[in-house]
Amino acid sequence: MSRPERMISTAEIETVVMTGEVIEDYPEDARGHSCLILGLVQSNRPIHVVCAPKDDYLAIITAYLPDPNQWSSDFRRRLS
Repeated sequence: MSRPERMISTAEIETVVMTGEVIEDYPEDARGHSCLILGLVQSNRPIHVVCAPKDDYLAIITAYLPDPNQWSSDFRRRLS
C-alpha cells in the first residue's frame, strides 16, 4: 500500500488473463496444473499472473511486476 506504483488492479489481472501469453506451464505442479502468463497493460507495463484452471473457474494464485534483474528484457525468460 505504501508503493502505489506497484499495485495491480483486478482489471489489469483480467486483461493479462484474457490477452496475455503463457510463458511457463507447470502441468506437474504438486498443487495441480498451473501456468505463468505475461501480459502488458497501461503503457506496456509487464505483469505476470500465475493461475490454475479448475473445473468451474480459473484460480488466480498470484500476480506481480517481474523484476528486470531476474527476467530477460521481454520478461519471457528467467535469467540464470
